[in-house]
Amino acid sequence: MTCDASFKIKGGKTGILLLHRLCGTPVEMRFVANGLAKLGYTVHCPQLAGHCGTPADISKSTWFDWYRSAEDALIELRKECDYVIAGGLSTGAVLALMLAAKHPTKIDATALMAPTLWLNGWMIPWYARLFPLVTHKRLANLFSFPHHNPHGIKDSRIRDFIQRARASRGAAEAGHPVTPGAAVFEHRQLVNAVCKLVPYIRQPSLIVHPLEDDYAALSNATYISRKLQGSVELVVLDDCYHIVTVDRQRHLVVEAIGRFAAALTQTAKPNLVTALPVRASAVA
Repeated sequence: MTCDASFKIKGGKTGILLLHRLCGTPVEMRFVANGLAKLGYTVHCPQLAGHCGTPADISKSTWFDWYRSAEDALIELRKECDYVIAGGLSTGAVLALMLAAKHPTKIDATALMAPTLWLNGWMIPWYARLFPLVTHKRLANLFSFPHHNPHGIKDSRIRDFIQRARASRGAAEAGHPVTPGAAVFEHRQLVNAVCKLVPYIRQPSLIVHPLEDDYAALSNATYISRKLQGSVELVVLDDCYHIVTVDRQRHLVVEAIGRFAAALTQTAKPNLVTALPVRASAVA
């Protein structure tokens, strides 16, 4: 049985929607959400359908279900805010792109953290590259993808803490240690749909991606930045892995999104973003 780990933080009239990763949990967005709330933003972190329960729950869900969860949260956030930024981590970032394409009048910008179109990071096993040959979900159900060290986190202390939390609190707090093949199959269907829409997305976008991403190589971010039609700020982090919202440069993620949001809401033409912290390199 799933539990609801969603949370909201009330702030001003600018809202930021933060969508967690596949087989993740809203808890992994807590640090970034709190940081943005301190800057005065209203933040919503919904739970995607099928998550925070068992692997079977995720396997039964579809990307349409995940998207509806995100869309419902957007509708609620829009009731409170005049300006909304759709953000997300990994698969959550892909869902944010879908929202921007489907709701151009409700989404004013996107903040994409380690967006994952392809599982091509340095720790992905070779046999995972063959998974696109699987064409039916029933067959995909026969596969599973265990999470190996470093589990998307470069900082060993943070990684050990999350591993202990997973052991003691379960999936609702720390996510699943295994990604079912059915979920990977649905992720691919989502990506196929989003890639057709990306060239039509005109809202400004911020992309924050790790240089050493162990799950999704930097090519994911550069591909998206080339295809988007709006202005794009690509920030490359140099000291963390895939889960940038909890790893050692998570504070730079907060700073980057905060500055991006401030620039958009304070300028008439939202196409300029102030310089980013020294430890993160901005790539045009």
